[in-house]
Amino acid sequence: MYNDLRAVEAATTTYLDGLYEGDVTKLAHVFHPTSALTTAQEDGTISIVPRDAWLAAVAARPAPKATGMARGDHILTIDLVGPTLALVKVKCQMPPRYFTDLLSFLKVDSKWQVVQKVYMTETGP
Repeated sequence: MYNDLRAVEAATTTYLDGLYEGDVTKLAHVFHPTSALTTAQEDGTISIVPRDAWLAAVAARPAPKATGMARGDHILTIDLVGPTLALVKVKCQMPPRYFTDLLSFLKVDSKWQVVQKVYMTETGP
């Protein structure tokens, strides 16, 4: 169980590194090919973006690191629910947008991968 906790933590760190660096290879390594990103829009609709469409958007935008943005991400909680399921809550930022992500991990072929990301965005100064 300790090894699984460390593996989930390492995968989450790779995710945060990939976001900050704009590294789609790192992100693709962590996210299962069938995964999607889900959020509620201001108009009350739900937006679901498949992994590959999200990776294309990340590749097309300037990376926070390259633009000199301060890094401000951290893992809030890791809940190892069972031998094949974990839920991780993280905070990250691309000012003026601040994100809270819930990452659902499944252990697939002995590897922990994000199968669903549900997130919210807040704007600030």
